[in-house]
Amino acid sequence: MSTITMIGAKALEKPYGMRKNGMQWAPAKKAFRPTGGLTPYDQRAKLRVAQTAMKAKEKEMKEEKEGERQRRITAIKASKAVKEEKERFEKLAEKMHKKRVERLKRKEKRNKMINS
Repeated sequence: MSTITMIGAKALEKPYGMRKNGMQWAPAKKAFRPTGGLTPYDQRAKLRVAQTAMKAKEKEMKEEKEGERQRRITAIKASKAVKEEKERFEKLAEKMHKKRVERLKRKEKRNKMINS
């Protein structure tokens, strides 16, 4: 054990001297205080709070990843739709006159605007 003296705002520890058992290299043991730390309930509560925070972060990361995936999917679908529309008008242009195909395009655009 050691005695503590107060000098100003600092506490200085005075060692008692050499140990009799020769274990000067080992730290001095303190008295066992079973209620010194957190109680098991407090430990569980602390762990529960940490787990809920972790799960919230995981959920946020998963939602972000899924959102990115959905953006890629919609971009791919939009490009496919544009490509299919272009191919369809090319097939019509093979059969019909160019000006008639242009009229159909304009008519379809008007219908899309009205329907949407």
